[in-house]
Amino acid sequence: MNRVGYGAMQLAGPGVWGSPDDPESARRVLRLAVELGVTFFDTANAYGPRTVNRLIGEALRPFPEGVIVGNKVGAGRGPDRSWIIINHPDTVRRQVHEALVDLGTEASELTYLRLGGDGPAPPSDVPLEDSLGVLVELRDQGLIRRIGLSGASPQMLARAQKMTPIAAVQNRFNLLDRSGVRVLADCEARGIMFVPYFPLASGQLGSHDELTSPAQRLGATPAQVALAWLLRRSPAMVVIPGTTNPDHLRANIAAAEVAENLTDAEVARLTGLVDESKAVIDQPHQSTLDALGSAADSHR
Repeated sequence: MNRVGYGAMQLAGPGVWGSPDDPESARRVLRLAVELGVTFFDTANAYGPRTVNRLIGEALRPFPEGVIVGNKVGAGRGPDRSWIIINHPDTVRRQVHEALVDLGTEASELTYLRLGGDGPAPPSDVPLEDSLGVLVELRDQGLIRRIGLSGASPQMLARAQKMTPIAAVQNRFNLLDRSGVRVLADCEARGIMFVPYFPLASGQLGSHDELTSPAQRLGATPAQVALAWLLRRSPAMVVIPGTTNPDHLRANIAAAEVAENLTDAEVARLTGLVDESKAVIDQPHQSTLDALGSAADSHR
């Protein structure tokens, strides 16, 4: 698998709501990603809602061999377009079937269960065993091939693994926000793919010498260096930067080459920007809070 994937959330309309102004442009970006070697796409029923999954299905089906779409269920949007956790078993089952229809496929290569452990929505009071049990049942029926978690604490990951193998975990993690670091360590130890969301801190990285110096040396952008650092930070990492711009897409994919050319000293300085020993999963970095606030403001 190409370790630089594509996060599709930005393909929806403003505030991740409704259709984009130019749906065909969105479909072209998705096709270009495949042409450039992207093999992992990240999406969710809640994006739109359902808009982004339909765009992916329209653009890419039948899915090329080796392409995996990771879709999140168990989350939705409130009447005010807020993000909510809705992982009652009946809802999880319905969302899986909706995603199969929207993507136009008979089985999901990877379905994540969205938990409320690390995001703006409060955790659900539905027991993990009930909501995850639906995914296990659907996998046994052949409708899901791999199961993942999103927003998982170390404790939740351990509970889930008692029920089923977990193929991937998607948690917040970037140069400024290391809240998922304990789960990352568990994923490394257990051979689980770790997919950081907000990999570029939603544009809040600012100008750090630790970024600009290697960027200038390599003729790269600070954003490319930030993605490259993630790839060097852990072999379990698969990054999913999102964009609607073809040039930005090419630049994101090129971050893999930048990663190969970062020195160990540069990687260490970037890692040292945050004291990972103090990271807490349910306490976002201020950059994350700012990003969430911006997303909320965009549809008010």
